[in-house]
Amino acid sequence: MNGSTMHLPIAELHLHLEGTLEPEFILEAAARNGVELPWTSLADLRSRYDFTDLQSFLDLLYTNLEVLQTSRDFEQMTRDYLRRASAGGVRHAEVSFDAQAHLLRGIPLEVVLTGIHAALDAGESEFGITSKLIVSFWRDRPASEAVEILQGLIDSDARIDGIGLDSAEVGYPPALFVELYDLARSHGLHVVAHAGEEGPAQNVADSLDLLKVERIDHGNNCLDDERLVARMVAERVPMTVCPLSNVRLRTIDTLARHPLPVMLEKGLFISINSDDPAYFGGYADANVAAVTEQFALDDATLELLARNSVDASFLDAAGKARLHGEIDDWVRSR
Repeated sequence: MNGSTMHLPIAELHLHLEGTLEPEFILEAAARNGVELPWTSLADLRSRYDFTDLQSFLDLLYTNLEVLQTSRDFEQMTRDYLRRASAGGVRHAEVSFDAQAHLLRGIPLEVVLTGIHAALDAGESEFGITSKLIVSFWRDRPASEAVEILQGLIDSDARIDGIGLDSAEVGYPPALFVELYDLARSHGLHVVAHAGEEGPAQNVADSLDLLKVERIDHGNNCLDDERLVARMVAERVPMTVCPLSNVRLRTIDTLARHPLPVMLEKGLFISINSDDPAYFGGYADANVAAVTEQFALDDATLELLARNSVDASFLDAAGKARLHGEIDDWVRSR
């Protein structure tokens, strides 16, 4: 390495916009919108970020997103993420928002989408980031509710590029959502799903077989099934790995015990992502830096991870070629 400070150009494929709300934004938006929160100071709020599991994180996340009330709030949230991501090397972002998180508290999806798109539409000119938008559904809510919401989005010609499945995984298997995913695919939407984060390897297999997903979000527990791993390698199934998230949510004890090296050794098609960066200690570049230091990753491995992120994206051929060109520049700068 020659010490170049040029950030590794990547596509970020696993990013929840609601998880980008920094504490300062939360308190500012609460004051602006007259929302009362259980915490009134930055120090008090920051003290809540020591999670014991996924649910403890979700409880805090869902409380804080009450501050999102207007299209302006959603635009600011998205623009703040794009600004930070761009500074860390992200050149394409496939971001998600949780439909039920807003509908169930009385915020119309038109308000949500208007704000998010105002930022995304300006993202390439302002920050050099192209984007796609995924609407995610909570798996611990009725599947019929998700189908109704998606049908409404389709009927209104909403500008969405795909759907996802997130929130509590245990007890809510992929089989519950076959109708939802059939509907999405029948209308040309891309399909992804969280699987194998808390749940078993079978959830990963069922997401592939029943939901016919194009990408697996997380997927760590696929390693418990060697036949599944062999299949995923052979079929080049993309996995969006989120190292700092895994550690913060205690699905893995320490970063040193993260299975990233095993995933690489087995040839799994993985990329590095931030998940909910404001809550988990770092954006995409921080995740890349953390695993680079922890596992002494060389430039060839970083290049592989970056190219994986581009190839696993939903960009067209021209868009992928453009990003591969930026990675070529990074390689030459080393």
